[in-house]
Amino acid sequence: MLRTELLELVANGENSGVEFKRDDIRPEQLAKEIVAMANFQGGQVILGVEDDGAISGLQRNNAEEWVMNIIQDRVHPLMLPFYEEIKIDDHKTVAIISFPQGISKPYVVRESGAEKIYIRIGSTSRLATREQQMRLFELGGMLHTELMPVPRTDIGCLDEARLQNYLKDIIADPEVPQTPAEWESRLLGLGFLSEAGGNIFCSIAGLVLFGKNPRRYLKQSGLRVFAFGGEDKEYQALLDEILDGPLVGRWDITDSGKILIDGGIIERFIEQVTPFVSEEASEIDEHFRRETRWHYPIDAVREVLVNALAHRDWTRFVDIEIGIYSNRLEVISPGALPNSMSIEKMMAGQRSPRNAIIMEVLRDYGYVDSRGMGIRTKVVPLMKRINHVEPLFEATEDYVKTVLPRRASDSE
Repeated sequence: MLRTELLELVANGENSGVEFKRDDIRPEQLAKEIVAMANFQGGQVILGVEDDGAISGLQRNNAEEWVMNIIQDRVHPLMLPFYEEIKIDDHKTVAIISFPQGISKPYVVRESGAEKIYIRIGSTSRLATREQQMRLFELGGMLHTELMPVPRTDIGCLDEARLQNYLKDIIADPEVPQTPAEWESRLLGLGFLSEAGGNIFCSIAGLVLFGKNPRRYLKQSGLRVFAFGGEDKEYQALLDEILDGPLVGRWDITDSGKILIDGGIIERFIEQVTPFVSEEASEIDEHFRRETRWHYPIDAVREVLVNALAHRDWTRFVDIEIGIYSNRLEVISPGALPNSMSIEKMMAGQRSPRNAIIMEVLRDYGYVDSRGMGIRTKVVPLMKRINHVEPLFEATEDYVKTVLPRRASDSE
């Protein structure tokens, strides 16, 4: 780093990714700042700078060795930061400890036989709450939330007809369970049930895929659907519904193909929004029918919805939101992208499923692109070909938003 870059960094003050410290800071305090930033998006700890930005300089002669020993002894898993010293003038030198976002979350401070997890909120580092710890464990691949038991549920909360349909017709299982004990054993093996404390509960995956009323037990399992006449949210919505039900439909498999018997939440969503994403032609065609004109490719709408359902973060206690406006359709899925995933990687076709069981079941039904690259192979091409515009994506620590712009001629 150049001296001018350092001075500009100091002049801008502390933030989520920059922390100022004197080098007489206690070892556990330095470890805390490093862990909090690694659990967020990485950052830089600058030693030799006061909280108000005044440069006091390093006082230690062995600052680098001291820093590395703290990280080795107190930070777990071990990380290797980039350490450099910048000379400000003949009397003052500042040290910069830089590290990227950690890929082995959660990082902890080991102190007195205990492990503490810190996160970065604004310019402060705080102990992570229970919910925040769950997200970090999930991001680090150490917790698969879709397998977690849902309190107050049991096997009776699952739709037996849908389970029969899945095993017998969708995946053609040659041995469909016959007794309650066989069903319990099979569903535990599939991850649709989960054992905890000697009791059997529905797992999150089992409940959202096959539950009779998932939202009764798991409040964030619904879909919140809005429609507005303008480009912004208005007091009076044209549509404001919360959809509840199993993700998958019940299908009759015949020689001529699949016939829907009872729709799941995906089919119910399409039925609800059709009046707001399409319109009938004013004239009758030669077959005495009015052609339906879609403002968005319906396959693209279905794909972004399924993508949100398959990849949402179940540690976030909010519904997926779908907003339909006069110039766009937005789908907001709770939670950040899975660890190491980015918008660029997603657009390139890289796959990193957060909820592997849910994803595989949706693929069995044909809801998910067989290659798992629906955004790249379906949504983007359809939007470019039919609406002559590319979809927009935004990823934050709290949500992933997909925006499908309406066809220009339709929104004028």
